[in-house]
Formats: sequence, structure tokens, C-alpha cells
Amino acid sequence: MAGGEKICKWFYVCPMKSFFERGKLDKYWIENFCFREGKGCRRYELEEKGIYHPDNMLPSGEIDKTL
Repeated sequence: MAGGEKICKWFYVCPMKSFFERGKLDKYWIENFCFREGKGCRRYELEEKGIYHPDNMLPSGEIDKTL
């Protein structure tokens, strides 16, 4: 992580972290959403509103059936 970037407040409980650690998710998602405070992350937006979203929903809002 480069200087000045902040981790999303949901990162440590988000399934994206687990998928990444298990080698199922490319670091692109972590670097471009999780390490940018969740900016632009659909998962973050829904979580903040208390709206259900499936674990296999990517930060873009797409559902990845391989996860």
C-alpha cells in the first residue's frame, strides 16, 4: 500500500479479504477498492446503508459465481 492510502473500514470483515488471501481474487480489487477507503465500492455503499449483498458480489457490483 502506498503512502496516504487508507484501508476500507469494512476490510477486515469483508469476504473480499478472505477470497484474496485464499488466492481466489485478484489483487486488483483489493488495491483499487479496499486500499482506497472503499471509494467506488458497491459493497461499501450497500454496507453503509445496511442493505444485504451476497458474499460473492465484487466491489463493482458484479456477482462472481466462481467465488
